[in-house]
Amino acid sequence: MSRPHAPHARFFRTRHLLTLVLLALALSACAPAPVRNPIAQWVLSPNFDARRPVLIVIHFTNEHSAEQALHTLRTANSGGPVSSHYLIGNDGHLYQLVADSERAWHAGAGRWGTITDVNSASIGIELDNDGDSPFTQVQIDSLLRLLADLTDRFRIPRTQIIGHEDLAPGRKDDPGPRFPWQQLAQAGVGLWPRGTLVDPPAGFDPWAALGLIGYPLDDRASTVRSFHHHFRGMDGDALDAQDLRILFNLSQQLGAGGGVMPVAG
Repeated sequence: MSRPHAPHARFFRTRHLLTLVLLALALSACAPAPVRNPIAQWVLSPNFDARRPVLIVIHFTNEHSAEQALHTLRTANSGGPVSSHYLIGNDGHLYQLVADSERAWHAGAGRWGTITDVNSASIGIELDNDGDSPFTQVQIDSLLRLLADLTDRFRIPRTQIIGHEDLAPGRKDDPGPRFPWQQLAQAGVGLWPRGTLVDPPAGFDPWAALGLIGYPLDDRASTVRSFHHHFRGMDGDALDAQDLRILFNLSQQLGAGGGVMPVAG
C-alpha cells in the first residue's frame, strides 16, 4: 500500500478501536453489578459459579388451555402470585417463563427429604392438563427432552424428579395418578422399582423407607395417597403388601443395602 493512504488507514483503525471500546463500555453498563455488602471490603475471587438446582418438580396446571395457564403463571391464582420455569402445552410446545438460575414460585409449602425450601432448590415444570384428561404423548415426549437437557446441564440425579404432590401430600394432587411415571422410568428418568419385587424381611419399616425416598410423614394417610398416585396409579391411603415390596425395592436402590431398616419410634 502506498504511503499517501497510510493516514487514511490509521483513521479507520482508530475509529474501529474507539467503536469497540464504546461497545464494551455500553455492555458493561448493562450488565448487573455484583451484590456487595457495604460493610465489607470487596476483594473479588474468581472461585464461584451460579447456584444449581438439585430437584425437578412436575405439576399439572389444572386449567383448560396453555394460554390460560400462561396468564396465571404470569399473574396469580387463588393463592397469590405463582410461576414456574417451564410450561409444556398438550401439543408439546415448550414455553420458558423463568430463567433456570432464578427462583420460580411453583412449589409452595412442603419438603422433600432434607430440602425445606423447595423453590430455592428446584426447577418447576407445568404440564397443560386439566387434572382429569390423559397426558398426550407429544407432551410427554417434549417433557422427556426437557428433562434430559436439565439433568445433563445441571448434573441433577435422574432419580431427583418428583411430583408436586410428593413434596406436599394432602395439599396438592398433581400431577396425579394419570401421570405416566413408568414411561419416564423406561426412558431412564425418575425413581422406579427395578427387577423382581420380593417380600421384605421381617422388621422392615415402610415408614422409614418412605422417609428415605424423601416423603414427609406429618400426615401419613396423605403420604400414602401421594405414593399410590406416583408408584401405582391408584388411590388409597393404607399400605398393602405390594406397597411394602415396592418400598423395599426402592430402599435397596437408595443405598439401604437390602438389610432390615430399623423400626421407627
